Amino acid sequence: MATLYIRDVPEPVAESLKERAAEAGMSLSAYVARELADIATRPTNAEIVKRLKAKDRSQGPSTADILEAVAEGRQ
Repeated sequence: MATLYIRDVPEPVAESLKERAAEAGMSLSAYVARELADIATRPTNAEIVKRLKAKDRSQGPSTADILEAVAEGRQ
């Protein structure tokens, strides 16, 4: 397992993390490691855009169908 050292963390951020760790009954290190693991598993915006561009949308509704549904919803 890797060890990370983070410098120049603003005091309010450090205090907030310490409070959250205490509320979760965890050490600061364990809490931050869990949060980082959660962040690392989420796709980036670029990955999401790439996936969306690769999707075949030829079978979906047309622009006209969408605009019609929006107009109906406003009535």
